[in-house]
Amino acid sequence: MSAHTASQALADFIQASPTPFHAAQSLAERLRAAGYQELDERDDWRLDAGGRYFVLRNQSSVIAFSLGRGDMLHQGIRMIGAHTDSPCLRVKPQPELNRHGLWQLGVEVYGGALLAPWFDRDLSLAGRVTCRDAGGRLHNLLIDFQRPIAIIPSLAIHLNRDVNNGFAVNAQTDLPPVLAHGIEPNRDLRALLANELSRQYPDRGPLHVLDYELSFYDTQPPAVLGLDNDFLAAARLDNLLSCHAGLEALLASDGSQACLLVCTDHEEVGSSSMCGADGPFLEDVLARLLPDESERIRTIQRSVLVSADNAHAIHPNYADRHDGNHGPQLNAGPVIKINTNQRYATTSETAALFRLLCQQVEVPVQSFVVRSDMGCGSTIGPITSSRLGVRTVDIGAPTFAMHSIRELAGVRDVEYLGKVLTAFLDCERV
Repeated sequence: MSAHTASQALADFIQASPTPFHAAQSLAERLRAAGYQELDERDDWRLDAGGRYFVLRNQSSVIAFSLGRGDMLHQGIRMIGAHTDSPCLRVKPQPELNRHGLWQLGVEVYGGALLAPWFDRDLSLAGRVTCRDAGGRLHNLLIDFQRPIAIIPSLAIHLNRDVNNGFAVNAQTDLPPVLAHGIEPNRDLRALLANELSRQYPDRGPLHVLDYELSFYDTQPPAVLGLDNDFLAAARLDNLLSCHAGLEALLASDGSQACLLVCTDHEEVGSSSMCGADGPFLEDVLARLLPDESERIRTIQRSVLVSADNAHAIHPNYADRHDGNHGPQLNAGPVIKINTNQRYATTSETAALFRLLCQQVEVPVQSFVVRSDMGCGSTIGPITSSRLGVRTVDIGAPTFAMHSIRELAGVRDVEYLGKVLTAFLDCERV
């Protein structure tokens, strides 16, 4: 797959995945189309040798695995981990605001969002709605308005002359988006959702909305840009880029080894949930794959996890924010992330394995260490490694503007990451 083909496939995935629920649905659709069988955690599992399966939890996290042709106990499992969520603005439970002739919705900031870029964007709304049908049955339905229905207008510079000297965004007062003129005094979000659901699910009949998990998102589509088409600009590159690369690698693997892809929700808020990396989802699945505890421990000790989450590329306008010897560049290959305080789970052994894989498939590789006088972010790597006891390497594609409403990556890095992850899933020894 060429760099531009890989970038277009990623762009299509991002467009179809405005929320973690939609991302998990997109992953599930691709897995079904590739012959993976869906499992239900409430059922008894009967797994066939060499079978390919996937399971969803909370409609926002997914684990897919191929049992391979080899002996899992002696060869281990090759695991790739990523996350489906991204920083955004989530709608509050009672969000309606009628102020000065305008109808707005109150929002809560999800994760460590870079807030300034949210202003003056064409926003839409998507997520999951829990509703009751005419027969009293509950349904969890995904919704996506798709078209621009909201905006957060900036305050004119004439009314804030010092804005270019620094502007602290107040999440409570500055961020409620504007959706309409307030000429309908009884306008209600749940009624709006019910009407949209009837349009998207016409066969369901009348639906009464009980609750929801909704996120605003930028409707501007991904774009390949630059004089030489070097860059991919898009929302949610952190971390849908890694989810997509992991999926492509899983589908392209040769089936010789036992492989597993885990994409969990809630990484941006600490992963502590029943479907997050700090919850029991992966452990529950592994316990059902390997019911014997001794065999499970032995298998995990022969396994490796590649925790894939975007890395900070060196910004030409802010190069001093990087350690001088550890400034990853766009289009220069995946980045091994290292932190002596275990904010990343990389060890010399796992870093060496990843470097060797990159050499074998002729993919360039880089390193990132945060400046010693700055705090370091983290990933699902240390969480999963500490819960399972599995050897882990933290890596990611270099990126600008991480946690912005629109991030930037290199088109060649999309191809590079998919190529080395496929090699990892196919390698005989880890």
